[in-house]
Amino acid sequence: MTITLIWAQTPTGIIGRDGTLPWHVPEDMAHFRDLTRGHPVIMGRGTWDSLPPRFRPLPDRDNIVLTRDPLFEAAGALVAHDLEEALRLVENRDAWVVGGGEIYALFLPLAHRVERTLVSLDVGGDTRAPTLDRLDWKRTEPDDTWLTSTAGGTRYRFESYVRR
Repeated sequence: MTITLIWAQTPTGIIGRDGTLPWHVPEDMAHFRDLTRGHPVIMGRGTWDSLPPRFRPLPDRDNIVLTRDPLFEAAGALVAHDLEEALRLVENRDAWVVGGGEIYALFLPLAHRVERTLVSLDVGGDTRAPTLDRLDWKRTEPDDTWLTSTAGGTRYRFESYVRR
């Protein structure tokens, strides 16, 4: 089993504002879908709640929602109440952690890989990505080429990291 974290962030580490992404980059959403399809995805309740109802659960993936609320139910998803229970639900499959900030921080010590989209925007937010310590993480195939989204012209690039 491998654990991979996936997120999009600004250069200052912002990943969310008021339970939403503060940008629209459809190419990043397609990249997310392509990478996570067919695998379990682990998310916090806030991330689950932020998904539009028509996308809950995320299709073609086992959705695991991590929450402290013992009464919480998520139609079409599995519910876990701690990290160990979430890992039991994953079994021995490769899993993707998809948010939010607290969940990324919880799983970062167990992660083998990080897939990050850097979005070239200066926006405020209330949720931050974890910091990847250069002593622990190595960027693979460093390509600093910026791409431009067809929706609004936002610049972005995909970055992959592996644990050293």
